[in-house]
Amino acid sequence: MLTLLAGHGSLDLEIKARGDLAVDAHHTVEDTGIVLGEALRKALGDRKGICRYATRFVPMDETLAMVSLDLCTRAYLHFDPGPGGPLTGVLGSMEAETAPEFFRAFAMNGSMTLHANILYGDNTHHKLEALFKALGQALGEAARIEGSRVFSTKGVL
Repeated sequence: MLTLLAGHGSLDLEIKARGDLAVDAHHTVEDTGIVLGEALRKALGDRKGICRYATRFVPMDETLAMVSLDLCTRAYLHFDPGPGGPLTGVLGSMEAETAPEFFRAFAMNGSMTLHANILYGDNTHHKLEALFKALGQALGEAARIEGSRVFSTKGVL
């Protein structure tokens, strides 16, 4: 999923993580979100000139996912797993139910408002793949430099 995020966001990303995977992936997934969020926050600096907002819809077979974000410095996450409720199953070594923890840690530590929604779909892998691709695409657009001004009527983010 991180490969999809990096590829669709045009991010140069290499992650080496060790965790208590013998127990479960929860802490490793959450910690990865924390570290990536912190790295993004540092990379954006004062956020001057960034596009700031982006929304992306990504289809994956029977699934449609939407990510909308604001790189505003106000941390918030809305995560909607869509019809069928919480995500279940295991993808590789990642429990699908840990995905919201990654998104939450990423949003809080990246200081952004992030809405991640699965509008519909049946296959858990397709749902997560569409979400991570949409996150990458939205992030790539919102972080793009468009000029030198801060996109805020207050003059600061």
